[in-house]
Amino acid sequence: MHRLSRRSLSAALRAGGSRYRNAAAPISSSDLLNQPAGENDAKVRCYSAFALERHGSMRTVKPFNARGGLFLGSRHESTSAASDKQGAVAEKYEYQAEVSRLMDLIVNSLYSNKEVFLRELISNASDALDKLRFLGVTEPELLKDAVDLDIRIQTDKDNGIITIIDTGIGMTRQELVDCLGTIAQSGTAKFLKALKDSKDAGADSNLIGQFGVGFYSAFLVSERVEVSTKSPKSDKQYVWEGEANSSTYSIREEIDPAKHIPRGTRLTLYLKRDDKGFAHPERIEKLVKNYSQFVSFPIYTWQEKGYTKEVEVDDDQAEAKADGQDEPAEKKKKTKTVVEKYWDWDLTNETQPIWLRNPKEVTTEEYNEFYKKTFNEYLEPLASSHFTTEGEVEFRSVLYVPSVSPMGKDDIINAKTKNIRLYVKRVFISSDFDGELFPRYLSFVKGVVDSNDLPLNVSREILQESRIVRIMRKRLVRKAFEMIQGIALSDNREDYEKFWENFGKYLKIGCIEDRENHKRLAPLLRFFSSQSDEEMISLDEYVENMKPDQKEIYYIASDSVASAKNTPFLEKLLEKDLEVLFLVDPIDEVAIQNLKSYKEKDFVDISKEDLDLGDKNEDQEKEMKQEFGPTCDWIKKRLGDKVASVQISNRLSSSPCVLVTGKFGWSANMERLMKAQSVGDTSSLAFMKSRRVFEINPNHPIIRTLNEASKNSPDDEEALRAIDLLYDAALVSSGFTPDNPAELGGKIYGMMSMALSGKWGASDGFQQYANPQTQIPETVEAEVVEPAQVSSQK
Repeated sequence: MHRLSRRSLSAALRAGGSRYRNAAAPISSSDLLNQPAGENDAKVRCYSAFALERHGSMRTVKPFNARGGLFLGSRHESTSAASDKQGAVAEKYEYQAEVSRLMDLIVNSLYSNKEVFLRELISNASDALDKLRFLGVTEPELLKDAVDLDIRIQTDKDNGIITIIDTGIGMTRQELVDCLGTIAQSGTAKFLKALKDSKDAGADSNLIGQFGVGFYSAFLVSERVEVSTKSPKSDKQYVWEGEANSSTYSIREEIDPAKHIPRGTRLTLYLKRDDKGFAHPERIEKLVKNYSQFVSFPIYTWQEKGYTKEVEVDDDQAEAKADGQDEPAEKKKKTKTVVEKYWDWDLTNETQPIWLRNPKEVTTEEYNEFYKKTFNEYLEPLASSHFTTEGEVEFRSVLYVPSVSPMGKDDIINAKTKNIRLYVKRVFISSDFDGELFPRYLSFVKGVVDSNDLPLNVSREILQESRIVRIMRKRLVRKAFEMIQGIALSDNREDYEKFWENFGKYLKIGCIEDRENHKRLAPLLRFFSSQSDEEMISLDEYVENMKPDQKEIYYIASDSVASAKNTPFLEKLLEKDLEVLFLVDPIDEVAIQNLKSYKEKDFVDISKEDLDLGDKNEDQEKEMKQEFGPTCDWIKKRLGDKVASVQISNRLSSSPCVLVTGKFGWSANMERLMKAQSVGDTSSLAFMKSRRVFEINPNHPIIRTLNEASKNSPDDEEALRAIDLLYDAALVSSGFTPDNPAELGGKIYGMMSMALSGKWGASDGFQQYANPQTQIPETVEAEVVEPAQVSSQK
């Protein structure tokens, strides 16, 4: 037996729909869903539910039909038995849906924001106008009414009614059944498929719809919707009516001449009680400008306007009398200015989509004006980029670099800044992205992106992750870098200085988060240096200034330029005229550590051990170790676990000692920053603290004196106290924080007392402070003095 395919079955139903409808008995929707399978299930059942006849006019009430995999009340079984290995018969069923439940899901679960209903309905109106314009090329009679192609929105805030009128293609009775009575069937999608199958497949079309559920977004805010439509292909005008909590709708012919329209569709929304705020003209105007500002057809909204005029007013009669006259004089007339209010249509979408134009035809003033209007800015941008991407993914975009950073500092750590406005065929979709189109560190870039190829969810609110989105992201990021690089290479150096002041931290975050773009980020970085402490330099400028035999890029991290300039780590490098970068921003050190190298030259922290300045002399080092090796061991014994080792330094020239850190741990600057974290766990700091190496300068008089002390009197208390004080001084000068500042202060005071003892003839009292033992007060028993003794002394 031949089995009917679904397509053949649908065609048969359309061809003989009336015949099947007349032959079927009326039943309820529950009967459709609960009908048991019988012996005659192999035959196709077709029911016409809710048929209702009235005298004078026919009013047909039909259930919503769910298409695209969700069918109502019909089951089709294969007439040929499909057998498995055991010979069992497999029966095939079609999915069914409860229409009321499906409508509830569409209205209440599909959209996250109620205000998108206007975007969806305006998009439908735009599609209707686009269809008419396209068909009018081959069928001029469709445009015989000579009505302008536009969209008009009128509101009645007192009664909570919104009316949307378009002069598009309209719908016939059958199209109302197919498009509005069938859920998930898109008339626009069918039209586009017909275009693709025809010889006009290459025609440029701006049609928006694709899912077939946008119309039902009207029920987000409406308790009842009325659609009055007139197609130029039909002489009659029909009215479709549906309610939010009903699974049925009705279609009737419009017989009231006062409600006739020449062509198009009039959509009337009767708002719910809680949503009547949408009927305010100002609210509608705001929604149109946000979502449908760039629709290709003019959108007019019904707005209250006013004009000023002069009106005459009479003075007081008593003032009108002349002095000493009994007869009244003529009245003096004065005028005042009043505002006369009236209602009229106002063009709402005046701004044109500048990204659709040829970049060569757009002036800088037009780009700046578009930027100010779109993003509500008052300052001109630092740079703009207008480009079109073709090939595997096609989209148009205009990007801007703002001239100032946002007021809130949270934007650095929050990627959801709403700076990128995504459009699909000029209809605003969303600006709420979490790194899909731009990484977090480029979230300051503002712009618009318009594409026809984006994968959206059915509500057109969420950008789905896909290969297309990843390709778009890469191209947008590349264009953003080209735009920033253009600012850096411009003749006006102040422009990039302004950019770096506002957005330098963003790029440093990029060095941490985006390894793929390190080569693009590194040339944009700016730092102070030992040879340029007032004007920042780039890494390219640093490399150009490097010595011929210099193989590494040196840097020091500190809290300020002043402290970096005076650090003891710089002494030897300054003697050799080697430039050192000053990393004074808290994020600088982490950013540089993630870069690791630039142009095959490694970054080296001069505050860490094993610093190689390229001037090693093995014979001299061997002699120094033989002479000062025992001194290093003696100092290490005194300091104990405070340091990992004591070594002879090759980085000092004027300082006696310095405290350096290990290669793979925190520097002194990073340790200070981590301690200052408000949510930092101090118990975990011990695991990240770097090993500390105490380096001594063998050429300094203090170290030479201690070298003699280690040989002659290693147990001398003054020498041991000098080691302690030397370590504490190195701790501070190297950027570390002393564990006990009060103890360090006591040691300094004791050394000062010893140094000042006998000076300027004031030797009394210095000895007790010179001895550290007297710094800690002891408990002394108080002596009781009898009163008699006191009186005798007097």
